[in-house]
Amino acid sequence: MATLIIKDLHAEVEGKEILKGVNLTVNEGETIALLGPNGHGKSTLLNVIMGHPKYKVTQGSVTYDGVDILSKTTDERAKMGLFLAMQNPSEVPGVINSDFLRAAVNARNEKPISTYNFYKLLDKATKDVKMPFDLATRSLNEGFSGGEKKRNEILQMVMLNPHIAMLDEIDSGLDVDAIQIVADVIKQEQEKGMGFFVISHYARLYDLIHPSRAIVMINGKVVIDGDPSTIKRIDQEGYEFIKTELGIEIAKEEANMNTVSIGTCAVKEIIK
Repeated sequence: MATLIIKDLHAEVEGKEILKGVNLTVNEGETIALLGPNGHGKSTLLNVIMGHPKYKVTQGSVTYDGVDILSKTTDERAKMGLFLAMQNPSEVPGVINSDFLRAAVNARNEKPISTYNFYKLLDKATKDVKMPFDLATRSLNEGFSGGEKKRNEILQMVMLNPHIAMLDEIDSGLDVDAIQIVADVIKQEQEKGMGFFVISHYARLYDLIHPSRAIVMINGKVVIDGDPSTIKRIDQEGYEFIKTELGIEIAKEEANMNTVSIGTCAVKEIIK
């Protein structure tokens, strides 16, 4: 079983340090709920793991299955079995969705997939995601609604079948029914052994997919590595207990941390 090991990871964006010494070990097959107030490094961590060029690693290491992935290009990391569903998927006019998916699938295969097998795979995946098949014939994400873009990210995940999928707010922009569909697909892939990092603003998604661990990031570091009960506590209490129990001051604090829930990562007020 492959393991992702992050040691003393520091990273910056445009000269501003965001990650300030992240230490984390994740085994393939685990589902990690990645929590923390906005601006504390969750999305940065996933982008650094995937190799987004905007993020500069200044210190530390990230290895996957014993291989230093920081020395690998983004496409090489994808071929190793890492996948990132982006928070804001880009529109790519002129690139047909199905052509993009076929090229991505072929990049991970030793031999090109046949046209018949590709469309058989695509047909099943679109049905799993409950996405109209005709979206696969349109330009990549062009004119897609926010929810369609997010479902298209899940479609890519199913088609590529990574070892570890990192989902950055995959449920934002989705209605209740669509969240259930995405959760069902995640559970389907969990049963096959796929591992997940999941950032969400909604406890509902976590309730549906049953993470095995909850990781809380504050001030660019992992401050809690615990069981899923942490999710419920944050949803009910906010992040104030981290200050009072761990003695950690929370930078960029928004409102009273006792009156917020996981609902908007320390912004939404709990209805009392």
